[in-house]
Amino acid sequence: MAVTLTAMATLLAGCMLGPDYLRPKVDTPATYRFALRDAQNTANTAWWRQFNDPILDDLIVQALAANWNAKIAAANVEAAAAALTQARAPLYPQLNYSGQAGRALTAAVGALPGSVHDNFQLLAGASWEIDLWGRIRRQTEAARAQLLGTEEARRGVILSLVGAVANGYIQLRGLDAQLAMSRQTQAAYGESLRLIGYQFKYGQVSDMTVAQAQSQYETASAQIPLLERDIAQTENGLSTLLGRNPGPIPRGRTLETLIPPSVPAGVPSDLLVRRPDILQAEQQLIAANAQIGAARALYFPTISLTGALGTNSSQLSGLFTGPARTWSYAGTLAGPLFTAGSVSGLVAQTQAQQRAAQANYQQVIQTAFADVSNTLIARDKLNEEVLAQQRLVKALSDYSRLAKLQFDGGYSPYSTVLQADQQLFPAELNLAATRASALTAVVSIYQAMGGGWVDEAARGAPAPRPGQGPFAPAIPPAPGAVGHDALTGEAQSP
Repeated sequence: MAVTLTAMATLLAGCMLGPDYLRPKVDTPATYRFALRDAQNTANTAWWRQFNDPILDDLIVQALAANWNAKIAAANVEAAAAALTQARAPLYPQLNYSGQAGRALTAAVGALPGSVHDNFQLLAGASWEIDLWGRIRRQTEAARAQLLGTEEARRGVILSLVGAVANGYIQLRGLDAQLAMSRQTQAAYGESLRLIGYQFKYGQVSDMTVAQAQSQYETASAQIPLLERDIAQTENGLSTLLGRNPGPIPRGRTLETLIPPSVPAGVPSDLLVRRPDILQAEQQLIAANAQIGAARALYFPTISLTGALGTNSSQLSGLFTGPARTWSYAGTLAGPLFTAGSVSGLVAQTQAQQRAAQANYQQVIQTAFADVSNTLIARDKLNEEVLAQQRLVKALSDYSRLAKLQFDGGYSPYSTVLQADQQLFPAELNLAATRASALTAVVSIYQAMGGGWVDEAARGAPAPRPGQGPFAPAIPPAPGAVGHDALTGEAQSP
């Protein structure tokens, strides 16, 4: 029987129920909606170094090494690798052992007294389920895809982390610029208020002029605590990303001297192998596809081989003597006859989950295309807005300067100065905020496009620890090489 079943297993080893994975057709546009101007091949480089700010570089290094989400993601990969080890273990014979020592009293029967019997047993056993229909192999395929998807999720965490640190630092420098501008304006308004106070003392201006100057000073003063609050909260957010308690953040280059990175080159089809969320969604689809075959295999019988070899004796001293030897082997065939829809319901469930995973995959791709287009147009229009804001600030600065000259010469009331300054101060704040937004737009482009820079960053992040033992799967090595077998649609051997 054992020889026959082994021969059957060899002949049917390649039989696996369920659909083999093929990548769905994706409607990929030839180009992005908004053309990539002055793009360079920087998608695989550490783009944050192009800001030329050592402080920012150091913050990103600290975040990659100590961020809690990065550590959680690495541990999740380890758990997925262990789940793969567990899923494919039934493909191999399972060995076990057991031992027993007992004493029993038989009841008295009539005039015959009861007796005490000892029993000692030591057995080594083996069992093996022959995977005729590919159920275990499909489950292994699904577990492997889940491992690769978990690794892509880790890459996604790294992508988001680097972008969040860079954006937080840029926003912090933008707030610093606004705070410095507010304090400078407050000082200038305070000097004007002091001079107008002297003029009022000698009857040169009215109470209204003093009140207008006072309101002007308080407008700038009220902005300072708001900015100080935002700065402290931004520093706290960055500290959390760095994996430490809230505290101050060091500063490097000013907002005006930060050098924006170049726009990375690429075409929409590149996103299918660049973005971790797309690769993760595809691995989820592969896993869902494999589960259909695992569910369909439950319609068919399972065949298992079992065997045991050991000793059995009524005396401990005779446990290892020749006559105590015992052995057994058997083949087991078991299959469903009536399950009240249990198997068919599971098959229908896996098919629906596969359709949902396929729809999610298509949706993630389209969302990625939209993300890139949105970030590209944001970058271009924000650069235009910065230029327009600069022209506006210059015009309002001239307006304010001329209004002050006219007021000092007695040709216009102070309300003209107030009106000019009321437009200039917010315009200066908006210019600093827009400059920061223009820089973060470039960061968003790198986040939306993905690429090999994630691999560069991953080298400084916590790496999943390799599993122990000869049957532990290899942790996916270089992020970015993950999922390539799945992209070809070729089934991987367990």
